[in-house]
Amino acid sequence: MNLAQSILQSFQLKKTLNPDIWTLDKDDRYVLRSEIRDKLLLVANDFLEFVDIGPLDCDVVSKECTIEDVTITGSICNFNWSKFSDIDLHLVVDYDEVDENEELVNNILMTKKNLWNASHNVSIKNYEVEVYVQNSEELHFSSGVYSVLFNKWLIAPKKVNVKLDINKVLKKATGWMELIDSLQSRAYGMSPEEIIEVINRIKEKLKRFRMCGLEKGGEFSYENLAFKFLRRSGYIKKLFDLKNKVVDLSLSLD
Repeated sequence: MNLAQSILQSFQLKKTLNPDIWTLDKDDRYVLRSEIRDKLLLVANDFLEFVDIGPLDCDVVSKECTIEDVTITGSICNFNWSKFSDIDLHLVVDYDEVDENEELVNNILMTKKNLWNASHNVSIKNYEVEVYVQNSEELHFSSGVYSVLFNKWLIAPKKVNVKLDINKVLKKATGWMELIDSLQSRAYGMSPEEIIEVINRIKEKLKRFRMCGLEKGGEFSYENLAFKFLRRSGYIKKLFDLKNKVVDLSLSLD
């Protein structure tokens, strides 16, 4: 099975949640394994100290905490988990509580988030942990969200009967792949400014493409699955790598 086939196969739904991450309680409800939760809270605490918000602290009675919540989301919280899944660890912060200039807060936290993720290689049960800072006012589309901090489901995943047309996923992804490949082959005939402008436009269009799918059809929309195909096949990284290479060349001098 080649990579493309393996990625497409990964979109098929499983009968259970990932048994390495989840277990059943006495009422046959999925809960996060205690050892997984402990590690994720340690990761969250390390990041909060890195951005000078931590340490993570909660009042047992009032449940008032340093931040709003620590959650996990994505396919690892759903029945479409696979070997390509990662653990999306969201630290939910009220930006307005940090500073009234929310744009500044977002820029600083996103920069530090990128630095933390780039300088750490944390995996739990062979799934990479990716830290993300989420504004508590930010819209988030997911059919599975679990509060690691309060150890409960915020949005419990449901088994759904989804019939996927794998060829449709591939067709939607192929258009983007051809666009990225074309840009890479034409890059040497363009100025750095032109390349960066085109890359930024592609990134913005990809973002709107995915968000439109999430809003209309949720996580199993063909737009979202096509985006996941691009990410898992390395095309999103290829786009970012090209931009970084162009920026580096434009800043260098022989």
